[in-house]
Amino acid sequence: MAFAFELPFMPQQASSYAEKVDNLFLFLVGLTIFFTVSIALCEIFFAIKYRRRHKNEVPKPIEGSMKLELLWTIIPFCIAMGIFVWGTSVYFSLYHVPDQTMDIYVTGKQWMWRFQHPEGQREINELHVPVGRRVKLTMATEDVIHAFFVPDFRIKSDVPPGRYTTAWFEATKPGRYRLFCAEYCGTNHSRMIGWIDVMDPADYEAWLSGGAAEGSLADSGQKLFQQLACITCHKTDGSGRGPVLEGLYGKPVTLDNGQTVTVDDTYIRESILDSNAKIVNGYQRPSIMPTFKGLVNEEQLLQLIAYIKSIGPQQQGAGGAAPRGATQTPASPGTTQSNPVAPARRSPQQ
Repeated sequence: MAFAFELPFMPQQASSYAEKVDNLFLFLVGLTIFFTVSIALCEIFFAIKYRRRHKNEVPKPIEGSMKLELLWTIIPFCIAMGIFVWGTSVYFSLYHVPDQTMDIYVTGKQWMWRFQHPEGQREINELHVPVGRRVKLTMATEDVIHAFFVPDFRIKSDVPPGRYTTAWFEATKPGRYRLFCAEYCGTNHSRMIGWIDVMDPADYEAWLSGGAAEGSLADSGQKLFQQLACITCHKTDGSGRGPVLEGLYGKPVTLDNGQTVTVDDTYIRESILDSNAKIVNGYQRPSIMPTFKGLVNEEQLLQLIAYIKSIGPQQQGAGGAAPRGATQTPASPGTTQSNPVAPARRSPQQ
């Protein structure tokens, strides 16, 4: 399918799965053309062959054919199932995020794209990445639905409000590639465009070291964790009204309704914005933790999540980081427990 590069209506292939998408697309186009032409020729042929030759001609009766019925049933079925299997394979390669990726956090807002690197660099409408490196995008929106679309990478992912969506790509050659919003999002939708700058690894490291960074994403989350007084409830010794957060990310928790969920980005985000959405078994309903909806924006939520991810059980840091070997102990008698994940603000009595 190398000729796909030469077609004027096809964007260039600049990601690891672009060729897979193009092969399926071109197969569907070719299949459509084949059957369109075949059906048109059959119509013309039968119109001529079985035309009325004189005014009083009566056509001969035609009986059904089991072989013909099976033929035009089995062949289309096999073609359709082949397309299904092929399309499913391409779909999973697109939407199954591989291991060992470079995490980039994306926030859509009328009418711009904002990017945060784990090292602390921030960009607006422009993203720098190294060539040959798998990049995972964790995306959210601060207002209406957007869609992250890079034609040269064959990547398009909707970014609806109220949840996180993920996508990934691996750029295969250096260059500068257009980024669009592919979902109508308001008056200046057509201006919500940007660039993906793919660089050689050495050039990317030079860019990364030369950029002005305000600390890593996790460091920003730690500062926010302290500013919101979350450390007053989430103490390392387990004596606070909230639980110890160290090592909690990625673990399953049982809710008060018997359901089991995993502590991931979406769960943490929901717990911060609505502490009563999911209550872990053993904690009171309604939760005593207030909502932070409207107090923190999507970028700050990503910073808090990055911080909670970073405080594993073997790490130590300010604002709630557990010392090496620390374990969670039960709260002291009479202590009211809050939502087990979301940070809690200082109450008026504190």
